[in-house]
Amino acid sequence: MAARKQDVGKGTTDLRNVSEPSEGRSAAAVSRERPLAGPGDDVGAAELGRRVAEHLRERRKARGMSLDDLARSSGVSRAALSQVETCKSNPTVGLLWKIAVLIGEKRTGATVLRRSDAQVLRSLDGKLESRPLSPAGSSPLVELYELRLAARATHASEPHAAGTRELLVVLTGSLRLRVADDEVYELGTGDTVSFAADRPHAYENPGSSEARYHNVILYER
Repeated sequence: MAARKQDVGKGTTDLRNVSEPSEGRSAAAVSRERPLAGPGDDVGAAELGRRVAEHLRERRKARGMSLDDLARSSGVSRAALSQVETCKSNPTVGLLWKIAVLIGEKRTGATVLRRSDAQVLRSLDGKLESRPLSPAGSSPLVELYELRLAARATHASEPHAAGTRELLVVLTGSLRLRVADDEVYELGTGDTVSFAADRPHAYENPGSSEARYHNVILYER
């Protein structure tokens, strides 16, 4: 679930899942699909997009990478990367995950992420919320999130980069995890599952109340 999901500023934004190969969508297309929002929401989304674009461009250049270099290494098309950097499309979390491990900022010493500073991400239908629990740049290989999934809701995720694994811990409620087309796992409070996340997968809350999970994403070296 998910700014890298983090390090893109405070507030709340939408997780917009799109199918490969369209890694970003035009603002007009997203606008037609989103529920009506107030002026403050539009301003916040525009500001978030600008910050993501600036950070991506700065980190790419700091690593001495051209758009072509980043496209080859991440598997994201050059056109999609260019649209994100010029604020012409809204980046998906899937796209950001693919490039974050390549251009993430390396830090030494302790880093602290305050709850009030965490960038909360919300799915387009508002039924999934994801809050980063690991400070930005703390590790290019591991990410930790708290997920909240509404009752009887399902959230589908695109495959991550090859070799990526996820570990899910059910904190409250229950989870039905679907991996690819042939694997289904039923979990209750306190249960844990680890799976290959480089395949399509979906989280489903079959219960009658909101469920909470810890989600660890492990990238291959």
